[in-house]
Amino acid sequence: MNYINKLIKNFIPPVVLKTATGFFYGWSGNYESWKEASEKCTGYDSDIIIEKVKNALLKVKNGEAVYERDSVIFDKIHYSFPLLSALSYVALKNNSKLNVLDFGGSLGSSYFQNRTFLEKIVDFNWCIVEQEHFVTEGKKTFADEKLHFYYDIDSCLKEHSVNILVLSSVIQYIEKPYEFIAFLTSKNIDYVLIDRTPLMLSGADRLTIQTVPKNIYKAKYPCWLLNQDKVLLSFLKSYEIIFDTELSEAININNAAYKSFFLKRKV
Repeated sequence: MNYINKLIKNFIPPVVLKTATGFFYGWSGNYESWKEASEKCTGYDSDIIIEKVKNALLKVKNGEAVYERDSVIFDKIHYSFPLLSALSYVALKNNSKLNVLDFGGSLGSSYFQNRTFLEKIVDFNWCIVEQEHFVTEGKKTFADEKLHFYYDIDSCLKEHSVNILVLSSVIQYIEKPYEFIAFLTSKNIDYVLIDRTPLMLSGADRLTIQTVPKNIYKAKYPCWLLNQDKVLLSFLKSYEIIFDTELSEAININNAAYKSFFLKRKV
């Protein structure tokens, strides 16, 4: 199965709000099927979206801006401390060797976000697996001696001894997330970080539509709010938890929260 084509973007609006024009954004609905939700949505494969992301990240790459997330420029970096902690841990445990597989990593947002902290690592590669048009643009515009782009996971693993898989706000945008998790765990990557992922703290999986604020770009995505325990059990067949944390980012669905989990493969 081509999981890349099922990937949508890692955007997190804060809560559901109504603007002066009556426009809502956030999470809504409880849909029976991915097809039903998708028919009401627009995808992450829009040329407008990739152009906005590319132009914003180019400013970061060229030193004209400090930080980009979801095509928005910020005047200070908003670090993910679970991500930084996990990357540091893996580098220390592997004699300053860090080979990251960033699945759904856009054009390198997390790489540029954290490069100051990572530049002293002796053996370092950041590999992004994304949708075809993002990879093509990434190879042309952003790739360097440390940042690499791949059309699929297996191609990346053939070229790099990946020791950490980063899943930053991505599992919820996969049509069949548990099949995807089984596929990932079969690759036997030593460490996995599930970062900035909205989950149901109890109750059944819920399929919603996530609406992006218009000041970012106009889009709606099918978005799973998966049961936290069910997701963890899917990984814990092969992994154990090093740490987990609940994040401060808000979500407008009752009994749901953003979580991060850092996992280590069982010996």
